[in-house]
Amino acid sequence: MRHQQVVMGIPMSVDVPDRDDAAVREAVTMAFASLHAADRRFSRFDPTSEVSRYARGEVLVVSDELREVLALAERAADESGGAFSIRRPDGGLDTDGVVKGWAAQRAADTLLGAGVDRFCLNAGGDVALAGEPEPGRPWNVGVRHPDDPTRVLAVLEVRDGAVATSGTYERGAHIWDGRTGGAAAGLVAATVVANDLLRADIMATTVMALGPDGVAWAAEHGAAAVVAVRPDGRILNAGGAAVPQLV
Repeated sequence: MRHQQVVMGIPMSVDVPDRDDAAVREAVTMAFASLHAADRRFSRFDPTSEVSRYARGEVLVVSDELREVLALAERAADESGGAFSIRRPDGGLDTDGVVKGWAAQRAADTLLGAGVDRFCLNAGGDVALAGEPEPGRPWNVGVRHPDDPTRVLAVLEVRDGAVATSGTYERGAHIWDGRTGGAAAGLVAATVVANDLLRADIMATTVMALGPDGVAWAAEHGAAAVVAVRPDGRILNAGGAAVPQLV
């Protein structure tokens, strides 16, 4: 069964192979509810959201959720030597580099907690994967070519893991290097495979911020596989047994 909704302004879906029962439908409903709740709390486009009010200094006591996201961002900044940052070059607060993966992984954990042990949760192209789509076969995740949305750059085989991609091909140079405040220009796309979507999403953004050196950094910090593309089209990858098939 497949359910899809628009959350955070992007299409998100949950695919559950070979099951369409009341328990699954209830679990999916709860998963989407948690995603919408995260959107309401962390939307920087909504002036009434908690993160917007926090950025203006109007929140005296932060929620546990905001405290957790800020702590995750601080950890990522420390691990990357300051390359990852939720402080935009103009001084504004932007938690997007943490929130989507954090919220999607929480939704995935909701499904797992409800006994749904095989699913693909797709959050605008970043995916959390549980089990196998059918016995003996992994999930196959295609990574689009940054120059052509009709071409596949790589195919990733994943069981019980997550894949996240960050790049410039849709939103332009929206990622910055927190060490310099300048736009990250060393890569046009970075895809990371990790144990969970929170980690994969943060690492994909960090790889973009670090540039080519980020590929080795991600592998050293727990990524199962990394694929990155330089502006000249050269491909960098790492990850041992999980190195993807480039096509």
